[in-house]
Amino acid sequence: MAFGSGAMTNSFDELAEAECLFVIGSNTTVAHPIVATRLFRAKAKGGKLIVADPRKSHIARHANIHVQHRLGTDVALINGMMHIIHKNGWHDSKFIEERTEGFEVLVETIEKYPPERVSQMTGIDIGTLTETARLYAGSKSSSIVYCLGITQHSTAVDNVMSLANLSMLCGQIGRPSTGVNPLRGQNNVQGACDMGGLPNVFPGYQAVTNPEIRRKFELAWNVRLPAQNGITIMEMMQGCIDGQVKAMVVLGENPVVSDPDSNHVKHALQSVEFFMAMDIFPTPTTELAHLVLPAASFAETDGTFTNSERRVQRVRQAIPPLAGKTNWQVIQELSTRTGYPMGYGSAEEIFNEMASLTPSYAGISYSRLDPSGLCWPCPTPEHPGTPILHIGRFSRGRGLFHGIEYKPPAETPDEAFPFWMTTGTEYAHYLTGTMTRRCAFLDREMPELITDLHPEDADRLGVLNGDYIRVTSRRGTLESRVRITDAVKAGMIFMPMHFEEAAANLLTNPALDPISKTPEYKVCAVRVEKAAACPREMESEPAALTVER
Repeated sequence: MAFGSGAMTNSFDELAEAECLFVIGSNTTVAHPIVATRLFRAKAKGGKLIVADPRKSHIARHANIHVQHRLGTDVALINGMMHIIHKNGWHDSKFIEERTEGFEVLVETIEKYPPERVSQMTGIDIGTLTETARLYAGSKSSSIVYCLGITQHSTAVDNVMSLANLSMLCGQIGRPSTGVNPLRGQNNVQGACDMGGLPNVFPGYQAVTNPEIRRKFELAWNVRLPAQNGITIMEMMQGCIDGQVKAMVVLGENPVVSDPDSNHVKHALQSVEFFMAMDIFPTPTTELAHLVLPAASFAETDGTFTNSERRVQRVRQAIPPLAGKTNWQVIQELSTRTGYPMGYGSAEEIFNEMASLTPSYAGISYSRLDPSGLCWPCPTPEHPGTPILHIGRFSRGRGLFHGIEYKPPAETPDEAFPFWMTTGTEYAHYLTGTMTRRCAFLDREMPELITDLHPEDADRLGVLNGDYIRVTSRRGTLESRVRITDAVKAGMIFMPMHFEEAAANLLTNPALDPISKTPEYKVCAVRVEKAAACPREMESEPAALTVER
């Protein structure tokens, strides 16, 4: 919408050379530890690290400035920064004139966000707001790094477009060590999106609704394709209940634990006429399936992964699939048996077809990916790849400013549910714990759900470190051990999402962003009470009760 493409604009290594790093909605040291080494390298060279996070996260404790704003006030914070930048003349007038459009709309919006108002909305003092704006705008190279703390909101698109506004306002894009850089949640999320793992695009982000694009894929695949967009996973779940979705196949996903409002997800999967799951381990999701097939792990896989910096890299099979088939072979056989024959002979053959239909991958082949891969776009076999996007020109031509007004979260605390709750990940576990909780060394660090609670709230509730609390939202109730810490503000709790027996997503709000359809994992309202008893005796206290994370 702003630039014309949605991916990291710059490479990981450039982060280490940035004069200013604005990290927002990312606990990088926990979720992306290798990327975090670049951030610390930049700081060691004298770069300034600004972290905007409602929690005093691990990386926030190392920041030059920690902007601990209220949950869900990202747009207000960014608009306030832009107001200060524009008022003080710190914006890049030349860049704005030559490379953007819609600046007047932006100015009209940010004029409504003076520091006094933004301070009241976000809880950040005016001095911190001003210094944050000055550092970002005044540095020769400032890079924005964000993650799910920005995108898992009912205002996700507004949040991202606001960051795009900020980068264009200051001309901090299209140059080394600048840009807007989303960190993907898994190793091949970028690749899955690139190859059409979204309801509205074919591979290469080519629109389903474009007749010429659709015809190209129909000729290549020898099939008639629908002219309308598909539906998102949240809409699929409701479709299972309504009877609009008759069958579902889930591959390597555990939505019973990972999706919001877990009871609703269970109801959906129990309602659909046929449900097949494919995974490397049993999960609460596979327990509901009519048919479960074994999946191949990364070690049994041949192909490519595309990481957050758009780098396409080879992955080579270390061992043959223990179940006898790779994932693509299973999918191919399922397709053939349901009426659409596929005849691929190898993963490389599939990749070559991908490249032939995807302009940004057109110049990539297996022979070119050694030793370190290529960053798309790479349109021809001679092209060296593109580590930096938008040099001299945006994908859409001129960058487009948007006037984004602040909207509160879909659910806020009230008398019945007076606490804010946010969710995230922990250093010891990955996603829904399907793999990491089977590793004794990792599970020993955090063998059960531990929720962060501020000392003031603990005193009021009569709770000690390691006690159990009961947390209730409008969607469910669970019990959790408590860690008393100033990492969260009073009136707020943080709950990790890795534990199937006490799934945080029993509580989370399924409210969706109207455009991206992303659920609001990061904000909901809950009630917190001291639990009557300890549901699980332990030989020793888990390390996560004492370490900062």
